Amino acid sequence: MIDVDTDAPTRVDGRAARAERTRGAIVEAHLALIDEGDLKPTGERIAERAGVSLRTLWTNFKDMEALYAATGQRVSERQQELLRPVPPELPLTRRIEEFCAQRVQMLEVLAPSARASALREPFSPQLRRNREGNIARVRSGIEKVFGQELAYAGEGREQLLDALTVASTWSAWSMMRDAMGLDVEAARATLARILGALLVDAIAAGLR
Repeated sequence: MIDVDTDAPTRVDGRAARAERTRGAIVEAHLALIDEGDLKPTGERIAERAGVSLRTLWTNFKDMEALYAATGQRVSERQQELLRPVPPELPLTRRIEEFCAQRVQMLEVLAPSARASALREPFSPQLRRNREGNIARVRSGIEKVFGQELAYAGEGREQLLDALTVASTWSAWSMMRDAMGLDVEAARATLARILGALLVDAIAAGLR
C-alpha cells in the first residue's frame, strides 16, 4: 500500500503564501523608507523595516535589481488603482480636465520613487526598464483619451503623441514641482494648458 501524504499540498500552499507575504512586506518596507525621504535605503534598513533578517531579504530577492523590479510593479499598481477611464466621447475640455486630474494623482504617487530612482538609474538597467514601462503606459493612455485629436494630426500624429507624452510624464512634472516650485494646482493648470494648446493646434491643422 502506497502511503500518500495528503497534507503535502496544504504545506506547499502555506509556504508559498508565507513567502508571498514576506516579499510583499519587503517591497512595502522599501517604498515606506523612500516615501519618508530615505532615497537610497540599504538592504539592512529595508530588512529592519520589514521585520526580517538580511538573509531573508536576499533569499527572496537575489539582488537590488530584483527588488527594484518588484517595487516598480507595486508603484505601478498604486497608480493603476487611481485610474478611471475617461470616456473619449466627452468634449475635449472635459477630457483634458479629467485626464490631468488623474495624471496629477498618479505623478504625486510616483514622486518619491521617481526621485529615488533618479539617483541610481544611471547604474541600474531595471530602473531604466521601470521608467520605460511607465512612459509606455502613459503613451497608451493618451492614445485612448485623445484618439480623435491624434487622428486630426495626420502625418504629424507621432510627433503630437511624443509631445503629449513628454508633457504628461515625470520629467515635466518634476520641472514644474521641483525646479520651478509650483504647487500641485498650479502645476496641474500648467499641464492642462500645454495639453490644450497641443490638441487644439492639431484640430486646427486638421481642418485647414
